[in-house]
Amino acid sequence: MMHPLVPGLVLALAGPAIAASPPDMFIDDRSSPERVVTSLYNAIDRHEYLRAWSYFTTGSAPSYGEFRDGYADTDRVELRIGETTSEGAAGSIHSSVPVALKATGTDGGVTVFRGCYRLTQVQPAVQDTPPFRPIQIDGGSLEPTTQPFETAMGDCD
Repeated sequence: MMHPLVPGLVLALAGPAIAASPPDMFIDDRSSPERVVTSLYNAIDRHEYLRAWSYFTTGSAPSYGEFRDGYADTDRVELRIGETTSEGAAGSIHSSVPVALKATGTDGGVTVFRGCYRLTQVQPAVQDTPPFRPIQIDGGSLEPTTQPFETAMGDCD
């Protein structure tokens, strides 16, 4: 059940101070790195793979077809988000978001993953020519783990 960059997934969302969202709720929120990752998995849960793919910068995800097809055997996923770290550099903010994922396949099998996403936001005040660039995912990695979902968490170091 390993997929190109991101295993196939459903949103049950978490994070220390974020409550679970109903799986049928549409979430498209680019206001913070955590909300972008949440929106990514909401799109995957809803089988809206083009929307999910759109959260990545050009070239940071596999081709759309490969990305979409990577979720063929995925029914749903639960997401937990760890503590995000961010730093600024030359008009941009770079953030690392640790995650834990519990992916349930269409066959009922469950795999837990842990990993980290890297996101970049060009400071809105310095953007003066179209198109506007919201926060985007520019990289990441996930690996299966034997840890229980409730205690697993990615490491962005």
